[in-house]
Amino acid sequence: MIEEKKKVEKRKNVVIVMCKYSVVVKGIERKLTEMGCKVSMVTQENEKIPKYDAEKEERMFILYLPNKIMEDMIQYNWMEGIYTSISKMSREIIVVGDQRDREDLAGSLFDMTSVKWLDRPLKMEELEILITGGHLPEGVHKSKKHILIVDDDPSYAKMVREWIKDHYQVSIVTAGIQAITFLAKNPVDMILLDYEMPVVDGAQVFQMLQQEPSTQNIPVIFLTGVGDKDQVERVLRLRPTGYILKSTTKEKLLDYLHTHVHNM
Repeated sequence: MIEEKKKVEKRKNVVIVMCKYSVVVKGIERKLTEMGCKVSMVTQENEKIPKYDAEKEERMFILYLPNKIMEDMIQYNWMEGIYTSISKMSREIIVVGDQRDREDLAGSLFDMTSVKWLDRPLKMEELEILITGGHLPEGVHKSKKHILIVDDDPSYAKMVREWIKDHYQVSIVTAGIQAITFLAKNPVDMILLDYEMPVVDGAQVFQMLQQEPSTQNIPVIFLTGVGDKDQVERVLRLRPTGYILKSTTKEKLLDYLHTHVHNM
């Protein structure tokens, strides 16, 4: 009888990608080393990704995002390039960043269905769970309903996000085609859709959503800056979940959303 060979567990080879080395990253490095992982670093100054032994090691990447990455296009573009490269090498990618960045970057920098996200301040026990192949408890990052705002005016979209972010997870895109791309990768519970947008307007986006089985049942509330009778009738003919005038107040918007989300 031939003795069955035991499967040798591969050592974790973890590459931490960051713009600059920091005290927190040092703590992550120490934790991973204690777990028996082989750890290497990639920074903007030294962005060469080290080689590894695929037969003996299992490679993973941790992307440690800088604060306010959306406000620094140099760091954003560098991270985007690194992510594009490593996403072709490995399916095991953990991203560490601020909750607000997670909402902004979903569908733009990262495909959230292919990465595992950890909010700052980082909990080492959650990192250990992901490194060892486990899953975070149900409800982590999913306790709030997810609303997508589609509006070509980023200032208005960010204002609405500030109004509702304590109650909902909020993502923003600024063009109709971006919304379609985002929704192909990220599930949402409701869409706030600007009716008046250039190139592909809200009505066209709504019709595209209705043609796709994966999006046709998502509640859509139109945002419109024009409140005349003809405009309202044009909006209602499309049979959305509802519509809101952009001149509405924070309190009225929240009341409106709470009513519709509660009935979902």
